[in-house]
Amino acid sequence: MFGKILRVDLSSQSYKVEDLKEEIARKYLGGRGLGVRILYDELPAGTDALSPENIMVIAAGPLTGTKTPSGSRYEVVTKSPLTGTIATSNSGGSWGIHLRRSGYDALVLKGKAKKPTYLWIFNGKVEFKSAEKLWGKVVSEVDTEIRAETHDNAKVLQIGIAGEQQTLTAAIMNEKFRAAGRGGVGAVLGSKNLKAIAVRGDNKIEAKNPDELKKGNDQALENMEKCAVTKKDGLLHTLGTSVLTNVINDSGIYPTRNFQSGVFEHAADISGEKMKDTILKKAKACFGCPMFCGRWVELEEATFAGKKYPKVEGESLEYESSWAFGGQCGINNLNAIARANYLCNEYGLDTISTGVTIGFAMELFEKELISKEEVKFDLSFGNADSMIKMVEQMARRQDFGEILADGSKNAAKKIGKDSDYYSIQVKGMELPAYDPRGCFGIGLNYATSNRGAAHTTGYTIAAEIVGAPLKVDPLDASIEKVKLLIFFQDLTAAVDSFGTCLFTTFAVGAEEFATMISGAMGWTDYTADELIKTGERIYALERLFNKREGFTSADDNLPKRLIEEEMPDGPMKGKIMPLASMLKMYYEQRGYDDNGHPSPSKLKELDLVE
Repeated sequence: MFGKILRVDLSSQSYKVEDLKEEIARKYLGGRGLGVRILYDELPAGTDALSPENIMVIAAGPLTGTKTPSGSRYEVVTKSPLTGTIATSNSGGSWGIHLRRSGYDALVLKGKAKKPTYLWIFNGKVEFKSAEKLWGKVVSEVDTEIRAETHDNAKVLQIGIAGEQQTLTAAIMNEKFRAAGRGGVGAVLGSKNLKAIAVRGDNKIEAKNPDELKKGNDQALENMEKCAVTKKDGLLHTLGTSVLTNVINDSGIYPTRNFQSGVFEHAADISGEKMKDTILKKAKACFGCPMFCGRWVELEEATFAGKKYPKVEGESLEYESSWAFGGQCGINNLNAIARANYLCNEYGLDTISTGVTIGFAMELFEKELISKEEVKFDLSFGNADSMIKMVEQMARRQDFGEILADGSKNAAKKIGKDSDYYSIQVKGMELPAYDPRGCFGIGLNYATSNRGAAHTTGYTIAAEIVGAPLKVDPLDASIEKVKLLIFFQDLTAAVDSFGTCLFTTFAVGAEEFATMISGAMGWTDYTADELIKTGERIYALERLFNKREGFTSADDNLPKRLIEEEMPDGPMKGKIMPLASMLKMYYEQRGYDDNGHPSPSKLKELDLVE
């Protein structure tokens, strides 16, 4: 690591550079861990997430930009305006690599610019530039214009129109199609009048022990080539993440029509296989990634809800996005789903929260809790035109989209009529594409995830459904499943901190990661055990942040539909999520008290002080 943190005060348009202490780097690595440490230390409790006082940390990790598989990631850490919890959101591409090549491992933002502004960081030099003429423009336009003003090969991170309007489901986009999507992080940049951060770096990222780094890298690549999911021309390369569509549907946990069912009768129409045969042009990869899971698609000119949309190309349709606008909304029109995804990229919206919130509204419409007079059009399940129209309205906060723009929990507060029952969220964040009634590990993860319902904080689907790197029973609710989830959560916290894609964990374990970190940082005594303990420390510190913001075990919960309504059909018919018993075991295994907070002895073990 270069060991430098760039601190930017947007209010005064000033910056300073400070050294990253090696002690902090070893305890938290970088990325998510470093961001959480800074936020916990520097953000007063109760700070309004959309105030100038909120802090945002954007950090790479020690493996970002190194010769390691998928070493391309960066992490956004801030207080979430959507949930009020810690927000941690991860993205790939090349932006984080160029932040490091420019000489910085992390960027800390505070304050608020007087006028729309963007930052230009080039080989360590920092400039504040006017973004007034960029305000109100879509992501692809802004990317082109900023690169024309700065450097043709600059990498642009930015918010879209949704972020400008401080929409609580707004994402941060980089390189047009990559997203740090969850928790409303885009709204935080919007509240700071910061439109974009363009970076370009030409410095070489050197490993302290290149031979040790190569040793770990070679072993990781060998493992990945043996795995059907990650190998060259493997499942991710061939079908992208939407390889999961038919698999999850066949398993009976594909949430359909706002989690009313676990089976979508038209899943094959929107699957990775269908994409490959229709709209897919080529597979895409982030920097240094052998998996090529990205999908580059071509969409023909089309008309939705009376509006004509042009022919476009772009990276689109991860599994979560195809589900959110597909099965969740009862829609099997692949072109409409891909168009909705493309619009979210252009406007800077989280596809998961956007699609789930639209599905929530569709159920309310069909149950006559909202009317056609209120919505102004037919919002029934399966109506692709209405789904596209609602994406536009949410992005621009227009008409009924204003009600839905801040997510389903906030929408339910405005609508009333007990509509909160149909809001499928945890801590204010909408659930992703796996119904926990038939997959108990991911259900426990949703409930205990520190940032709200998120699959990537502890992706037990890898073991419960995919069978990589091991296979377990999805309906096991024993202490062994609880321990497995805890391991997944701790490993993931570490992976998000050292800068590698989570998908590598289908094949690569803590031993290989520890060897690569040892090589990058020169820590000759670094072990897999220390790596996992670092992840546990980060997870516990996030808990302390949430505790300070007033969160307790009452917030480690799931929507009533998932713990009270039996699955109505499919392979998991009759199942419900046994949350209470698993949560009790989880706290005991974690060393947390009955309120879900780390105990004094656990804090001492992790070298944490409240």
